[in-house]
Amino acid sequence: MRISDQVVMKLQALIEQRQMKKGDRLPAERQLATSLGVSRPSLREAIQQLNSQGVLSSRRGDGTYIQQLPEQWSQQLIVNPISNLIEEDPLYRFDVQEARLLLEGGTAWYAALRSTSEDRAKIHHYFDEISRHQNAGDSAQAAVADAEFHLAIAEASHNIVLIQMMRGLFDLLQYNVLLGRKKVYNDPVNGDLLSEQHFQVMDAIDRKDPEAARQAVCGHIEFVINHVRALDEDEARQKRATRLTRVDSK
Repeated sequence: MRISDQVVMKLQALIEQRQMKKGDRLPAERQLATSLGVSRPSLREAIQQLNSQGVLSSRRGDGTYIQQLPEQWSQQLIVNPISNLIEEDPLYRFDVQEARLLLEGGTAWYAALRSTSEDRAKIHHYFDEISRHQNAGDSAQAAVADAEFHLAIAEASHNIVLIQMMRGLFDLLQYNVLLGRKKVYNDPVNGDLLSEQHFQVMDAIDRKDPEAARQAVCGHIEFVINHVRALDEDEARQKRATRLTRVDSK
């Protein structure tokens, strides 16, 4: 990750922490760099990056103002560009899943080490919500609960960088989960298996077993990757067979 991207994440956390609002002016550069623990050149680069995205607005001689609140940053800086790529080429969704392997393996590990009883109760809540919406046939709400389940695990890691990265990817994670659900969860057997995989992650965190938690969440994501790829290949074969049938009939 570039230094400027790390500064952007720190800046986002600071704005949320201080409960700043749209239109508020950021502290002076020297003060802000000290608060974030970064160099002034790195801070300037991050602010310039956010200015170009319309997230912040710097006015000569007046300071830098918030144009969008942090919860909107991920949509503009991450979700929209990657969602557009996925629409152009669905294979990009596997890049998201591979990124999840690296990120969520870490969040599950630290959640098993550091989670509080309140953290674990929240994870259990979203596990139940997934089942409730899935049983009701509401895939969209099940996808929201599924993404919240994974975010709750990240929050239980009590690692501010991992949490901010997961929050930044939340909308993209939800979109990615929904795409996977459309393919994988249509089979009741797969639905039961994925529910069991979620349970194994949750159980390992409850037992405070970091390695089991890491393996469980990575195994879950790898299962989805492999299953969706297999379904894609099957669909491609069927399309090729259909085209061949049409050619033969001419």
